[in-house]
Amino acid sequence: MQLALVTGAGGFIGSHLVERLIARGWRVRCLLRYGSSGSVGFLDDVLTRSPDQLEIRRGDIIDRDFVSKCCEGVDTIFHLAARISIPYSYEAPRDCFDVNVTGVLNILEGARRHGVRRVIHTSTSEVFGTAERVPMDETHPLKGQSPYSASKIAADKLVESYVCSFGAPAIVIRPFNTYGPRQSPRAVISTIIQQALTSDCVRLGALWPRRDFTFVADTVSGFVRAAEATGAEGAVCNLGTGHDISVGELAIMILRILEVDRPIVAEDARERPAASEVGRLLSDNRRAAEILGWRPETSLEDGLRQTIDWWKANTGAFGWSGYAI
Repeated sequence: MQLALVTGAGGFIGSHLVERLIARGWRVRCLLRYGSSGSVGFLDDVLTRSPDQLEIRRGDIIDRDFVSKCCEGVDTIFHLAARISIPYSYEAPRDCFDVNVTGVLNILEGARRHGVRRVIHTSTSEVFGTAERVPMDETHPLKGQSPYSASKIAADKLVESYVCSFGAPAIVIRPFNTYGPRQSPRAVISTIIQQALTSDCVRLGALWPRRDFTFVADTVSGFVRAAEATGAEGAVCNLGTGHDISVGELAIMILRILEVDRPIVAEDARERPAASEVGRLLSDNRRAAEILGWRPETSLEDGLRQTIDWWKANTGAFGWSGYAI
């Protein structure tokens, strides 16, 4: 039975990935950030169902020695741990950089030391900045329009350097705006749904930016295919649908599915600084199809309905509502 290390395992995408790996017969070592509460994030159910396939390690991704120990005996590393909030990166750019860049350095060194077969690093479409051409393939120029995106560019380039310098068996997976059950209302789809269910209006930032939204089950399939594909070392692959929608259109679509009428209000406080706003992200996913055999299977409407159903059953999942960075 293969052993995977999943960093950020208790989070949104990480917990879905852990479930998928266990269903496919993997053992999974979960790296969770240490905290006094002892929380395992969204892993409670899977820990109950499959305790023999799950191992919990608590520590910090920026602790080199801890990360190295977590890599011992591992076949595949799925590196998802990151500071992902763009507004937070304006407030705490050093913390964002330390976690996102030092974290992947520790993973790469741990994998190198212990002979890990494959490392799958999670990038983001934000590294591209506003589209200069569409659809955006993996050769599209990179532009750090926020401290977050700059930290992820640095992390991606660090992976590239280890592939070139040390033959690191690494693959960079670049999801385009993953959404679905368990996602924090810091993300646009979750905040629209949460507000539509609990408030008299839906308050958002800029309504005009366009995004390529990918359902979490499809993103997770991309990770699994990256682990299992032959000859994929050194690849960078976009995971997106090839279709985009504006934030304003998305809000209208969600309200229609919910069958509720709420005013949609654009608030200045939620907008990014003008030069930092990414206007459009639209993926070219042909490389993922060619190298990984991956294609998205979930339509936006079907994915939204599944996400809405989860929110209806878990309205208090995050213990807070409203705008948070």
